[in-house]
Amino acid sequence: MMYDIALDADFYMRPTLQVAQDLLGQILVRRYNQSFVSGMINETEAYVGTDDTACHASKGRTPRNSVMFGPPGFSYVYLVYGMHNMLNVVTEETGNPCAVLIRSIIPVSGLEIMQRLRKYPAKNLSDGPARVCQALAIDRSLNGHNITEPNQLWIAHGNHIAPGSISSGPRIGIHYADAEDRNAPWRFWIKKSTLSKCGL
Repeated sequence: MMYDIALDADFYMRPTLQVAQDLLGQILVRRYNQSFVSGMINETEAYVGTDDTACHASKGRTPRNSVMFGPPGFSYVYLVYGMHNMLNVVTEETGNPCAVLIRSIIPVSGLEIMQRLRKYPAKNLSDGPARVCQALAIDRSLNGHNITEPNQLWIAHGNHIAPGSISSGPRIGIHYADAEDRNAPWRFWIKKSTLSKCGL
């Protein structure tokens, strides 16, 4: 297994906006049955606690968002529209409910498994948060999972993406948030020119 060393808790115990950018280029790994499925993270969104009206924790702790109030390096998986799972990674110190949403990955291994799970061809296989979860068989059974250990689900060291190779813009699907938070450039992605140079 190439990516059997997970990023440790110290990686996530940092400002969420920085973690969201540093996750770009890292490898999301899922052990599925007896196989491994993985992809390079190429888009993220940051959610920065109770002062961020786009964040699930902005109105306090609930059974749904309680994982966000726990230690960093754990998965926060929630359901939207009653059908789509979304994978987030908890960041910063315990009690400060911050997280990074994994919006998109580029397949690295297990392509045939991803296609079977998605029931979809290679195009648009994992370029959205719900598609990421479908392609890697991530559901709410993995909510609260420790992703700093290479067991079932983790994020491994991948590629360093230089700041100049990262674009940013407003987050998606947060119409309910205040205007200031809707317009905050807290969605990050690897520039297409950089991906092209890497042959991706």
